[in-house]
Amino acid sequence: MQGEIVSTVLLPASLAFIMFSLGLGLTPGDFSRIVKQPRALLVGVLCHFVLLPLVCFGMIQVAGLTGAFAIGFMILAACPTGSTSNLLTYIARGDVALALSFTAVASVLTIFTLPLVVSFALDHFTGSGQAVSAPVGQMMGQIFLMLGLPVSVGMFVRHKHTAWAIGFEPKAAKAATLLFVIIVLAAVAKNWVLLRDNFATLAPFAVCLNLLMLGCGFGAAWLARLSRRQSVTLGIETAVQNATLALVIASTMLKQDAMAIPGAVYGVLMYAGGLLFAFAMRRFTAEEPAAVHAPASSAAR
Repeated sequence: MQGEIVSTVLLPASLAFIMFSLGLGLTPGDFSRIVKQPRALLVGVLCHFVLLPLVCFGMIQVAGLTGAFAIGFMILAACPTGSTSNLLTYIARGDVALALSFTAVASVLTIFTLPLVVSFALDHFTGSGQAVSAPVGQMMGQIFLMLGLPVSVGMFVRHKHTAWAIGFEPKAAKAATLLFVIIVLAAVAKNWVLLRDNFATLAPFAVCLNLLMLGCGFGAAWLARLSRRQSVTLGIETAVQNATLALVIASTMLKQDAMAIPGAVYGVLMYAGGLLFAFAMRRFTAEEPAAVHAPASSAAR
């Protein structure tokens, strides 16, 4: 009974608050910046929504992962970027405006792309006797309610009550970070035996995926002749995932707790790679003068 409450009430409610806190830090101007730098956005979309799932799928094939864990990593790869990417971008002295814009756009695009990737993963990695139903249309509606609606409400509140939203947003960010930690710890505790028995396989896979995508995002942006700050930003945006959403998809929508384990593992380990990358890039980006401001949102997802 308690497990059902966590999966059906606490997880979705926590994710909604996290997305609301992200909305408090966004303005229409974050979206309008896309018009001014469409090339950076297009490279980011290519890396995050095409390259990331393909690389993850290829690694799964090479590593020989199957079943719930393979699906769990594909769910994670299909999720939007985590809002902590904004904070990591700031630490790396990257393009925070681009990070904010991409985070917002990724949350919208995910409504359409994630159900397709999840449906493919379920069909590919489960046997006919184990198939889990995942209606694409229904998933799109559910993901909109969990992502699009809370972000929209947060942006509306910021527009109508700007002073209050600016003052409350740092508190909401801290609360969202705490919620993320609690969600991951709950997932680990609930599936401790499963995690313990498979950690030696999942942790190296998660670290390799994280580091590889940091490099791929940065490299693709560099090849597209984007600025140093934009290249660093897209490296982070490609590798930092909304692990909370991955847990909600697995535990609430699909009701398969084992599929949540990859998201929980990656959700913790991605910060090690992200921080290492951010601090390593600080001198690299410092050589390219530009005004960088603190991110409007640093909530963990």
